[in-house]
Amino acid sequence: MDLSVVIPLFNEEESISELVSWIGRVVSENDLTYEIVIVDDGSTDNSWNILKQLNQKTPNIRAVRFRRNYGKSAALNTAFQHTKGDVVITLDADLQDSPDEIPGLIDMIRNQGFDMVSGWKKKRHDPISKTVPSKFFNWMTRKISGIELNDFNSGIKAYRNEVVKNIEVYGEMHRYIPVIAKSAGYKKIGEKVVQHYPRKFGTTKYGLERIMRGFLDLLSITFIGRFGKRPMHFFGTWGTILSFIGFIVLAYLTIEKIFFKTIGIADRPLFYLGILLIIVGVQLFIAGFLAELISRNSPHRNEYGVSEKI
Repeated sequence: MDLSVVIPLFNEEESISELVSWIGRVVSENDLTYEIVIVDDGSTDNSWNILKQLNQKTPNIRAVRFRRNYGKSAALNTAFQHTKGDVVITLDADLQDSPDEIPGLIDMIRNQGFDMVSGWKKKRHDPISKTVPSKFFNWMTRKISGIELNDFNSGIKAYRNEVVKNIEVYGEMHRYIPVIAKSAGYKKIGEKVVQHYPRKFGTTKYGLERIMRGFLDLLSITFIGRFGKRPMHFFGTWGTILSFIGFIVLAYLTIEKIFFKTIGIADRPLFYLGILLIIVGVQLFIAGFLAELISRNSPHRNEYGVSEKI
């Protein structure tokens, strides 16, 4: 099969039929074999009934329904498990992403050798409450991850099927899938300028709370990507540094007291700083040991990404 189109959906009863019809027209014009995998993320409107009707008319539509709203990451992760196409393309269900981009995205995966391609909504039709935080997090993610993309959170992306089968998207990590893919060893990540349309129906499902969530998720994915299988390297390094500084501070105060007869050590603020640094350093060591124990006893501790076999 050439293509799997993945659509996470939440309360989009007005748009889903038009989107499916649009996808069908594009793939037919390009003579592609395809499937559409839709995950209904606990919709409370008539979306699921519409999906059942569409499935009866178009057998290559497959849908999964969550009992409640788990979020876009859970929907994508579940859909990825069900894909069969050589190329997997994700689209948002609100008609702001254009299926007309599908042929160009497939060409970049198949013929240009990219593992993943992210759409860049260079001209956006979103309110300022979405565009300003998005620009900030895109800049920050570029600096931290080293991936030169302009739009990490774009809903339209393309992947080789191998990529989606070897990454796990959880929490609110969907906006950092390029970072997850890079951590898994898929480093050929490209970008394509895509058409972005104004929202035709309904309202956005995301509020200002995503700003803090986005920042915390970026810290989490960066840490896990670098130290997920060797947490002691992080905690142990900082524990050693802080404990060593604390020891030097206390040694300095002790020498000063013995040889220069200064005021009592306990009367110096520096004394409490030294004690604090040693305590924090020991705590970091303990955290590192506990993290290593958890990591060593994980059933997935020796699972690594394999790129090829002969």
